Amino acid sequence: MLEKLARVIRDTSLCGLGQSAPNPVLSTLKYFRDEYDAHIYERECPAKVCKEMKTYTIHVDKCTGCMVCAKKCPTNAIIGTKKSPHFIVQEKCISCGNCLASCKFDAIEVD
Repeated sequence: MLEKLARVIRDTSLCGLGQSAPNPVLSTLKYFRDEYDAHIYERECPAKVCKEMKTYTIHVDKCTGCMVCAKKCPTNAIIGTKKSPHFIVQEKCISCGNCLASCKFDAIEVD
């Protein structure tokens, strides 16, 4: 549908600006269609760059309960007690990546 709309805009525009405006969309569709398809149909980002599509989880077997990630979380989405495995409350997580950057035990995974 996006490709069809871009072609209609290009073909029906009366000025050069309107005729060339859809070119970036058509070009990315040509070379990166699989990226578009993954985002639209599978609701995932193969490049893992779209914040809205990242899910952070903590591996309980690797988490030492050091509390560093919980202290770095701006939304208090990480819960747990000292020296016990922590968990991420997905509804509160804004996918900022602070937990991943601060974890020294490789206990945080991004899906």
